[in-house]
Amino acid sequence: MLFTSCSKWLDVQPNSQIKDSELFKDESGFKDALAGVYTILTDQTLYGKELTYGMMGVLSHEWVTYPTAYDDDGNYNYIGTLSQNRIEGVWSNMYKALSNTNNILGNIDSKKVFKGDNYNIIKGEALALRGFIHFDLLRCFGTSYTINSSQYAIPYVTKYTAQQTSQYKVDEVVSKILEDLLAAKELLKVDPIFTGKKVTEFDDNGYLINRQLHLNYYAVEGLLARIYLYMGDYAKARESAQAVINSGKFSFSTQANYINGTDLSGAPEHLFALQITNLNQYAIDYLSEEGTAVFSLNSATLLSYYENNTDDYRYLYLFENGTSINVDKRYVLKYSESASTEDYYQKKMPLLKLAEIYYILAECDYHDGTDVLKDFNPVRKARGVAQMTTAPADFRSVMTNEYRKEFIGEGQLFYYYKRWNMASIRGSDKDLVGLKAYIFPLPASEYEAANRVTNR
Repeated sequence: MLFTSCSKWLDVQPNSQIKDSELFKDESGFKDALAGVYTILTDQTLYGKELTYGMMGVLSHEWVTYPTAYDDDGNYNYIGTLSQNRIEGVWSNMYKALSNTNNILGNIDSKKVFKGDNYNIIKGEALALRGFIHFDLLRCFGTSYTINSSQYAIPYVTKYTAQQTSQYKVDEVVSKILEDLLAAKELLKVDPIFTGKKVTEFDDNGYLINRQLHLNYYAVEGLLARIYLYMGDYAKARESAQAVINSGKFSFSTQANYINGTDLSGAPEHLFALQITNLNQYAIDYLSEEGTAVFSLNSATLLSYYENNTDDYRYLYLFENGTSINVDKRYVLKYSESASTEDYYQKKMPLLKLAEIYYILAECDYHDGTDVLKDFNPVRKARGVAQMTTAPADFRSVMTNEYRKEFIGEGQLFYYYKRWNMASIRGSDKDLVGLKAYIFPLPASEYEAANRVTNR
């Protein structure tokens, strides 16, 4: 459903757009337009590569070896041509997705074309997407909230227009994100993943099946937990994270499904994931011995990541050994082809998952001075790691290690480092704070086309 009928509107330039009156003349047009926004996000310039295992993996120094084209990224030299191009790609394509999202929201209230709960769900998802995309733009181009929330950051675009949108401060952007997400959460109270309503292929051609591939009710709740933690609002972060856990809607992947290669990306754990048509080929090209521009580890570094624990399911089953001259290399398997024929396990890129929700709760526990083990241990148990019996003496070091083990190739480690404003990170000898490495510079075109002030 995510990849059909999208070509007619993907170009946001008005001269190549189908007229809104035609695109939005019926419910299917809104469905196609929403599916198309998700499709934009699967592009290699975004979550198909750069915002997950590509540029973000290099910036967090997850990899031991990576293509030389990323050398500037690894040194946080954002004025290098290739680095600039990647940053420009993130900016332009995220705002392209926002433009199309706003086109949906600009038309949806005037149309009476929806069946059942589809108006609430489509509008709720569109609002959630607007919040989600802006938040990741903010995490890339804005100063950390707890460092300087009054620093100017990015435009928050809410209208489908060619006119320039004002640049907002970090706290202003966060306020607008929360406004959109809370409105989305209210609308999505009719979401089948929340209500428990059973949906079959006979119900609207199965439109509301596979809610984990959409920004569903609990994905919004999890995203709120992520944002509240980013703000340092531990009480609200706990409330939202606990709501996800208490729902019982998500579970950890099993050892059996790791062993047989069925579930490499952890499908039952995904609050929100993208299904990327070419993900298996991307894995061959960039994450395997067969590729020519490959991101990889070596045996010693991989073992150290998992703290010499060879029983960890992630260590055992989610990496492949190289051969011949590459015998010491280790290649991540998360995005390789599943052994299952079920679509549920195929071609999935996790953007928000259950382990992060438990880690958010552990951060809240630590802040509040309560027991962190009850929220560390469920993840450790699910990964075949011995549960902790005493609270860690160095919580921050342990949490950093947990993020590195759990989210390799998913793009979250860099944001974790940024949230804590870490000057020094493993794998780099650079001073990330001194270099302002955590804040991408605005593209030069922004200064040329609009009255922008520095975001750094």
